[in-house]
Amino acid sequence: MDMRRLVGLNFARLRRAKGLTQEQYAELSGFTQQYVSDLERGRRNPTVVTLFHLASPLGVEASDLVAKIDDEGAD
Repeated sequence: MDMRRLVGLNFARLRRAKGLTQEQYAELSGFTQQYVSDLERGRRNPTVVTLFHLASPLGVEASDLVAKIDDEGAD
């Protein structure tokens, strides 16, 4: 699995675990809903700084966004 896809899957899983829609996360974080959608589909390649900004509203560490997923099909 490539890193963009891994970040997208982890981000989507963590966002849903917080009970947030893409739109709610966008309002909370300042990222656009389109950016969030592209990120979750593996179409974005966030910088290290962006990973920190993405993680903060979720209350997680940036490293959680790049952590290996045991089951690649997990959401």
